[in-house]
Amino acid sequence: MVTERLSFFASLYRVEENPTLGMWLLYLTIIALSVLVYKLGFAKKLPLLKSLVIYLFLIFGCTILTFLGIFLPVAEGLVIASLILIIYKIRLNNEKKQQAEGQ
Repeated sequence: MVTERLSFFASLYRVEENPTLGMWLLYLTIIALSVLVYKLGFAKKLPLLKSLVIYLFLIFGCTILTFLGIFLPVAEGLVIASLILIIYKIRLNNEKKQQAEGQ
């Protein structure tokens, strides 16, 4: 049965019952999580036009990832990556505060 093979987010958005809305919600989720992972882990200060080009390619890549994300855990992997990066950033900020207080 197809519904048993769906990923968590695809089944959460009921892609099998309402494919149009479900796919759009999955697409927006993957875009949001990809932008979050990019900003937390890889983004550097760039001029506006270069940032725009990067985000356009990121959105285009998310289109392909959305089709893969129906049956593969793409969004789930992005959630885990974002949680790891959030924990890393929090620990990094705490360490910087402790070093600033120690000096």
